[in-house]
Amino acid sequence: MTDFKLPVPDADAAAHSARLATLIREQIEAGGGVVPFSRFMELALYAPGLGYYSAGASKFGEAGDFVTAPELGPVFAACIAESLAPVLQQIGPQARLLELGGGTGAFAEVALKRLLELDALPDRYAILEPSAELRQRQRDRLQQRLIPPVFELVEWLDAPFADDWEGVLFANEVIDALPTPRFAIEGGGGGEAGEVYEEHVALEDDALVRVLRPADAFLTNAVRHIERRLERRFPSGYRSEVLPQLPYWIQAVAGGLQRGAMLFVDYGHPRAEYYEPGRDDGTLRAYYRHRMHADPLLWPGLQDITASVDFTALAEAGVAAGFDFAGYCNQASFLLGNGLAGVLQRIEAIDDAVERQRRTNEVKRLTLPSEMGERFQVMGFEKDVEFGAAFLAGDLSFRL
Repeated sequence: MTDFKLPVPDADAAAHSARLATLIREQIEAGGGVVPFSRFMELALYAPGLGYYSAGASKFGEAGDFVTAPELGPVFAACIAESLAPVLQQIGPQARLLELGGGTGAFAEVALKRLLELDALPDRYAILEPSAELRQRQRDRLQQRLIPPVFELVEWLDAPFADDWEGVLFANEVIDALPTPRFAIEGGGGGEAGEVYEEHVALEDDALVRVLRPADAFLTNAVRHIERRLERRFPSGYRSEVLPQLPYWIQAVAGGLQRGAMLFVDYGHPRAEYYEPGRDDGTLRAYYRHRMHADPLLWPGLQDITASVDFTALAEAGVAAGFDFAGYCNQASFLLGNGLAGVLQRIEAIDDAVERQRRTNEVKRLTLPSEMGERFQVMGFEKDVEFGAAFLAGDLSFRL
């Protein structure tokens, strides 16, 4: 469980969680008494109408469970737009921009305004959003804050583009929420490989518990791949996460992207740091009302469940999906290399001292190493366009 007190959900939230828990128990019983942890995570986050991301609970901002970079203010989205504008301009009038998970619509609002200023508006701005409630919030916000010709560019999708297209795919804090398998090593030693097990969720006295079962060949091969690249075996008792489905996910969300770029922002590590010996229980964690804790089974549907991103695996997956690697750096370097200096000049020119300080604090949260500046990483891919210039400040690809 947790080692500190969490706020107790109110009656309506508790009833919502109980309905999802019932669905999960039914899935466990139908699965012969267990389901893979990744399946539990999928249900907890995305079960239609009940999962954390598909239901209507407030998630973002001070009233929610966490704050993402676009929700802090306009700086993040303005710099991202600055980085993407040259790609959209290279492609021309048929360029599209696909955002995965639109949050409150804050990113789309600022990005579209900045792209308009840069004369780099896409032909279509699509948001792939699983939550009906968030879709409505995004629609209301953008309709109120964008001029009609720009708002008319925006559309909402239930699935990635089905046709061939050119443009940019952008995802901020999306990969960390992909349902992830958890593995464990049992036995081995003396140079011998231990057996690979997969973490499952079972019922014990009607409570959800995590148990181990032998891993299938797909997961076992993924773990062995990591060991080969690290040139060392995982010791007995080591647990962590791995996303063997990541190349297939990228292929699915990119769809028929024939020319353009992909940009991913998330928290994580290069492989050697992700699987360092001291990180022997992985990176899995939960967020509930701005409190991070270690019990992902608590209150299904009411808390975010997340794992850090293996950026080496992301680099491999993007290349396997047919793209060229464009660059990798931390968030602070990426923002500095893509218009942050101009943003700072505009902040200094703000007459309202309170607003000027608010924007200054926003920049600090986005860039300081103790805040989001180094914890968040940025990785890009390109196909028949030039996108590498966006990563020239603070390139970290040598760490992959």
